[in-house]
Parts: sequence; structure tokens; C-alpha cells
Amino acid sequence: MAEHNELGKSGEKDAVNLLRHKGYQILETNYTFDKAEVDIIAQKGKYLIVVEVKTRSTPDFGDPQDFVKPAQIKRLVKAIDHYVEHNELDLEVRFDIVAIIKNKLGKRIEHIEDAFYYF
Repeated sequence: MAEHNELGKSGEKDAVNLLRHKGYQILETNYTFDKAEVDIIAQKGKYLIVVEVKTRSTPDFGDPQDFVKPAQIKRLVKAIDHYVEHNELDLEVRFDIVAIIKNKLGKRIEHIEDAFYYF
């Protein structure tokens, strides 16, 4: 596996651990629909939380969360709309980002709630 793929998978594991520690129930990881992949689908209370995980080895080119682009958001919304309908869920949907910078100097992890809106 390429080094950047390993970094990404490691970041997703870190994000799952963080969310579990914060009391989130992890429903799905790497859920795919059409051309979208949702990194984490979780639930906490009345919310279905869609989590995009962005892991980078350096902040030199911008913060990890800056790499979530409008086209990706559109695909995520389409995928989670299908997920909600398919599972007949009656929950409010929230989109979060877990931004991670991980390198030999250490790890910085930030959970951004309501990171973007889908309207």
C-alpha cells in the first residue's frame, strides 16, 4: 500500500477512536454509494453524523480541512441521502470533519462539528 494510503487509513482509525471516546456510536466506515465514499457514519443522540477524515503529514500546503471541495460535498450528500432513505432513518444529519496532521513530530487531531452544510 502506498505511504499516503497508509497515512489515510491510520488517520481514519484515529478518528474512529476519537469519536468513540467522545460517545459516538460508529455505524459504518468506508460506506460507498455511487462515486462517493463516506469515511465514517456515526450516531450521537438524535444526530446522524457524516464524518470526512482528512489526514496530512504537513500543514505546509494548508490545513487538512481545506481539502474538502464542493464536488466532494455534493457526492457525500447524495450518498448519505441514499443511506438515510435505505435505512428509513429519522435523524437530523450533520457533517463533520476530523482533520489530522501526523508525522514524526507527533499528531494533531481536530474534530470540526457542522463543518459544512448541504443546502
